[in-house]
Order: sequence, then structure tokens, then C-alpha cells
Amino acid sequence: MTQVSMTVNGKAASGDVENRTLLSAFLRETLGMTGTHVGCDTSQCGACVVHVNGEAVKSCTMLALEAEGAEVSTIEGQAAADGSLNAIQQAFQDHHGLQCGFCTPGMVMSASALLKENPKPTEAEIRAYLEGNLCRCTGYHNIVKAIMAASGQDVSAIAAE
Repeated sequence: MTQVSMTVNGKAASGDVENRTLLSAFLRETLGMTGTHVGCDTSQCGACVVHVNGEAVKSCTMLALEAEGAEVSTIEGQAAADGSLNAIQQAFQDHHGLQCGFCTPGMVMSASALLKENPKPTEAEIRAYLEGNLCRCTGYHNIVKAIMAASGQDVSAIAAE
């Protein structure tokens, strides 16, 4: 076992892990942050997306030890201190960008990374960015609308699928 320490959602976090422990497992099993979902364990679905030092990563493909000393942000850290939803979360609610909710944490974290890189993405740019995130319920249409709305853009021009 090896001690790993990092900052998760602004708070110091540490624990003993085996060298092969994935970041997703550390977050879920050691820290109890079950908002980071594991859908495939093969980096296909994107349900496990978190931010490590400001970059979106699929936590099921990163070892916990690789995050030693890092700043990690999870879906649990996205809401405001008073518990209110952030702009992306609120847009997902307002534009029905979720159904079962399983992919939603990864989608929100990916959307956050996209809007940090590109504050006013086009519909095509959003769809391209989300290629690594799978949703089996929504067909992505309302997810794209939600991300555009969160960026402050008019969503009425998005064609229905």
C-alpha cells in the first residue's frame, strides 16, 4: 500500500492505495465520492470524467498515484457553496439534458472543460467534444442545447433531431 494525497474539490484528501488503484476507485471507494460514475472501465463511456489540474480526464484510465499532489474536481464540487446548481447543471435541468442521469456527471464535467477552452462553442464543436461521452437515453440533442444555453447562446436555432 502506498499513501496518496491530493486536493479534491478544494479539500485535502489522502488514503492508502494499491499501486494499481484507479483514480475512479479511489474517489468512489476511499473518499465516498460516488458521483463519479464508472460505466465501462475501458475509457469508452466518459461517465467517470473528472478534472485533474484543470484538465478533463477519464478517471477510470488514470491511476490514483498519478494524481499525487494534484487538484481534482468532481461533480460533487460543481455546485455553489450554498448547494445551488452551477450554470451548466442548471442548464441541464432547464433543457432536459438528462434522463436516467448515469452519464450526467461525466457530461457536466466534460461540458465544463469545453466551456473553459471555448466559451462560445458551436453545435458542431459541442458534438465533436462530446464524442468520448456516451448517453443511451437522450440522443444528445438536449445535452447540446443545455451546453449552448450554459454558454449564454440562443438555443432556438438548434435543429430538432
